Amino acid sequence: MSSDFDPSEFVTIPEGWTCKRLIDCTIDDNLSYGIVQPGQHVSNGIPVIRINNINNGQLDLQDVLKVDPEIEKKYQRTRLEGGEVLLTLVGSTGQSFVAPPELKGWNVPRAIAVIRADQEIGSDWINICLQSKETKHFLDVRANTTVQKTLNLKDVRDIPILLPPKEVKELIEGIATSIAKKIELNRKTNQTLEQIAQALFKSWFVDFEPTRAKIVAKEAGASPEEIERAAMCAISGKTPDQLAQLPSETQQNLKNTAALFPATLEDSELGEVPEGWEVKSLSDIAQYANGKIEVSKLHLNNYISTENMLGNRGGINAATSLPSVPTVPSFSPNQILISNIRPYFKKIWLARFDGGRSNDVLGFVAKEKGCEEFLYNLLYQDEFFEFMMRTSKGAKMPRGDKDAIADWKFVCASKASRLYFSEIIRPSYSTIESLNFESMNLSNARDKLLPKLLSGEIQLQNDEETINV
Repeated sequence: MSSDFDPSEFVTIPEGWTCKRLIDCTIDDNLSYGIVQPGQHVSNGIPVIRINNINNGQLDLQDVLKVDPEIEKKYQRTRLEGGEVLLTLVGSTGQSFVAPPELKGWNVPRAIAVIRADQEIGSDWINICLQSKETKHFLDVRANTTVQKTLNLKDVRDIPILLPPKEVKELIEGIATSIAKKIELNRKTNQTLEQIAQALFKSWFVDFEPTRAKIVAKEAGASPEEIERAAMCAISGKTPDQLAQLPSETQQNLKNTAALFPATLEDSELGEVPEGWEVKSLSDIAQYANGKIEVSKLHLNNYISTENMLGNRGGINAATSLPSVPTVPSFSPNQILISNIRPYFKKIWLARFDGGRSNDVLGFVAKEKGCEEFLYNLLYQDEFFEFMMRTSKGAKMPRGDKDAIADWKFVCASKASRLYFSEIIRPSYSTIESLNFESMNLSNARDKLLPKLLSGEIQLQNDEETINV
């Protein structure tokens, strides 16, 4: 420990606790940052965790850079085994998380530090301490903000890590990890529900699988009943024998769904489409939202900007600040919000409450009531974001062209099928919103509780505990 390090200058040390520098809590007395110049993406390269893959301590691995193995092998010191603590050093500084086992063999860039915790102290404890208010303040006052907010490893080495008695440490870790696991479970559940909705949309309205199943059966000389049953199998993913084992009510629902799909394809300007379905422009079924809201009526959880929209998987985070202008565009439930900056990041959200948005976030309103979920899943398609990118304006900071976006062409299914799809998918989005709300409350409770536990304001005991937050 350096002679000039006095932890009492930065943290209050509860009675019976000790404090060490972060560097003294590692197995190798060393901190390292990763690859300085990773170069271009290489499809068969070594995957790298970047700042954009981290959202409030959660991983988003849908857009991963892969580095040339010849470049990566020069940075074996930061090659991950799983279990390391990763800390962001540039831009959105001070975010941390424990690398899960599936990241073994991955690496990190210059913007991320790799911390290998002493086994007795553990990665989970260091990660908890790195998220404390004291640590965030410690890092904020030392960050270089001349060009871009940046942390120096020399300062990171000196982060004070509080060490309580073993039994207290285990109790605090148990609370923190339980909350983290529940939040992660909610995230994975939401991701699964979103994937199911997207798979169903693609099956029905992009690949036309129920219609194609009818065509195949018809060409094989099947009866009308067998043709409908073929579509029912395509919709349910069941074989004819499995279909026959389903309850009669389920079979009737599948039959009603199959009836929504034509048994013939016809030519269109976008290729073959189900008979009777039309090629339409986005402006035929949606319009841009208008309206304003006073910034004084907003808070960090209902102001949406491109910065706090999540890329590739939908959703939002809390904003870090509010705008300084008097009013901003408003949004309301069931509007679809899309970031209009750099469309390749694919940022989209189906609004569940009222709020305000930045000028770089587009709001779409479905012209047909009850078809909002259809519109959301339509705009979620990669094809739409690729069109936004192709027609965008600007090179360094491409922005979608609103006129071009309104004229985007797509295959529009019958209104009955659009309404039915929205109806059966709607409960999934209600579940997603409930789990998001639960995760937000858990996160807020954790952020209120952990500082009090780390300061000793709240004391836990193995046999009995009373917590007042």
